[in-house]
Amino acid sequence: MDDGVGSACHAEESLHERLPKEDILLETVELLKGFADATRLKILCLLRGNEVCVHEMVDALDVSQSAVSHQLRTLRNARLVQSRREGRHVYYRLADAHVEEMLANALSHGEEAA
Repeated sequence: MDDGVGSACHAEESLHERLPKEDILLETVELLKGFADATRLKILCLLRGNEVCVHEMVDALDVSQSAVSHQLRTLRNARLVQSRREGRHVYYRLADAHVEEMLANALSHGEEAA
């Protein structure tokens, strides 16, 4: 008896060929972890088009400096932000235009669902 389920499973290419290499997958997972927390997402939003001092982030987010620093470390590891030191102050910015575009797309998609 032909239930039609197996007959449509004749892909032009092997599905395995669609998968990225393992190192690319792992890098992408780390990248997406940066977006997977409300505080980190807020930090990324603060950095859109701006360079912001850690102290300003602490004030804007109303969380401890250690909490902000912890989230910034995750964002640095995900290569979503870059920093520079000026005296006692550390300033952060989005890493590049790709990050800004991903953030805009993620927020736009979230807005559609709301």
